Amino acid sequence: MCGIVGAVADRDVVPILLEGLRRLEYRGYDSAGVAILDESRSLQRVRAKGKVAGLEEKIAGGLHGRIGIAHTRWATHGVPSQENAHPHICENIVAIVHNGIIENHEALREQQSAAGYRFTSETDTEVIAHQIHNYLVRKGQDLLTAVKNAVMDFDGAYALGVISSEEPDHLVTARLGSPLVIGIGIGEYFIASDVAALLPVTQRFIFLEDGDIADIRRDSLTIFDASGKQVERPVRESELRADSVERGEYRHYMLKEIFEQPRAIADTLEGRIASGRVLEQAFGAGAEKIFDDVQGVHIIACGTSYHAGLIGRYWLESIVGIPCSVEVASEFRYRKPVVRNNSLIVTLSQSGETADTLAGLKEAKRLGFGHSLSICNVPESSLVRESDLVLLTRAGPEIGVASTKAFTTQLVALMLLVIVLGRRSGLSAENESRLVNELESLPGKVEHVLNLDKSIQEISEQFADIHNALFLGRGAQYPVAMEGALKLKEISYIHAEAYPAGELKHGPLALVDADMPVIAVAPNNELLEKLKSNLQEVRARGGKLIVFAGEDSEMQESEGVQVLEVASVEDAISPIIYTIPLQLLSYHVAVLKGTDVDQPRNLAKSVTVE
Repeated sequence: MCGIVGAVADRDVVPILLEGLRRLEYRGYDSAGVAILDESRSLQRVRAKGKVAGLEEKIAGGLHGRIGIAHTRWATHGVPSQENAHPHICENIVAIVHNGIIENHEALREQQSAAGYRFTSETDTEVIAHQIHNYLVRKGQDLLTAVKNAVMDFDGAYALGVISSEEPDHLVTARLGSPLVIGIGIGEYFIASDVAALLPVTQRFIFLEDGDIADIRRDSLTIFDASGKQVERPVRESELRADSVERGEYRHYMLKEIFEQPRAIADTLEGRIASGRVLEQAFGAGAEKIFDDVQGVHIIACGTSYHAGLIGRYWLESIVGIPCSVEVASEFRYRKPVVRNNSLIVTLSQSGETADTLAGLKEAKRLGFGHSLSICNVPESSLVRESDLVLLTRAGPEIGVASTKAFTTQLVALMLLVIVLGRRSGLSAENESRLVNELESLPGKVEHVLNLDKSIQEISEQFADIHNALFLGRGAQYPVAMEGALKLKEISYIHAEAYPAGELKHGPLALVDADMPVIAVAPNNELLEKLKSNLQEVRARGGKLIVFAGEDSEMQESEGVQVLEVASVEDAISPIIYTIPLQLLSYHVAVLKGTDVDQPRNLAKSVTVE
């Protein structure tokens, strides 16, 4: 995943491009670059390996122009380097930025090399610049036509921004499989991978659809669909504010987003509950009829969202009593799943642009699984547009690569779904009211758990020289343990695994010694006594235990056993509560280790390429 920003205006656009890159840096930080057309209509380019700050230092006020494109890169083809950084230029005439993957780049590279084009990078992207140049210069086409013809030669996914010294008054953009928005100003236009990049300059956006190509000038915008027909796309007003993506008083975005969870959960519930009941209309038009026909649920997701889906499976099968399958999206695409009649396809994604999840949804629809529901944080995303029903999580912008508030709000959304499906499977009004009351109490209970921050920070000091960790949970807490292990490895680079506590004797117990802490999630439920027995097995082998326990669990501290009381909560919502201390633990360990908390190495926020 990479970040694109571009602008055409009657003012210097370089500050706009740099600010856009700063706001898109969560999408990639291996390298960054800017290309502009200066007053003499010549292409000027500055690139730098590493983060946007390094690019800013190289520019240092020495680059100016009224039309330009910029890019922050997450490497796919070619190592992080200045040579592989975007924008890519062909013969100082065409400059392009690209998010996506051109799958047939090797064949195109051979053709272009034979035609005399010289390559200066290892990227798949450079073939795009040469292909457009071929149509523009060697075949004498205008820039818009050259881009239209070039994209027909590409297999794969792309979001493109293209400028040329041959036609210095306009910017051409195109998308297929990768997100791209157009921001509308007064006598100026902008493009970006994400609305967050453009919030300082506009609140009005057009979201391009797959196959769209746009010809953008200072005073006009023309959009063509995949068939080449001129179309109008709706203009949407964003509710986000420019300051909603600032860190404020927090040291890192991740910490800010952890502490935003009470508000995010409250916002996700707002307007979806009335008189102790979940409103089915919150899922979209026709939801009631669709839910009436549901005989099973098929969840498709990646990463943290996959863990949310696993918790949702426990809830759906135990509360609703209908079968639920949970698929890693990248695996679902390439196996041959058995189609169940009247399954509800539920896709989970923070960004709504995750390539594998999108492809999984399209494959499920092609196979005839049934209706689809997207649980997503971005209302204008591709996943939302592809789905029959939508429940937005309202977590707000999440900049930290390690997902926190997106995860907990996904769980809240899944519980709302569980309740409305449960009505059709015998869930009584009394039990629905009980679950709704628990959901409404969540913001306050999360606030209570966040008060443990100082204690968890002290516990984190034990991880200074640790290289491995084991997370344990039972029942719906096992996916919580998985999420805790993922968070720790993502941002602190400590190897961490999660296991169902009952599986200790089937292998993991061999790893236990005094040098590997074991973190256990232990709410007071019907599995607590069994979990206590499992933890005794760890202590008997000299393992050190850190237990996040319920206030009334009667877990006792002893030598090698630390117990931190979390809360006494209804078992159904306990996974939401117990994930919070694991987020804080991973955060403080990462700070202690001195890693880049918000932008961990080799990772990007949303995986928009395969």
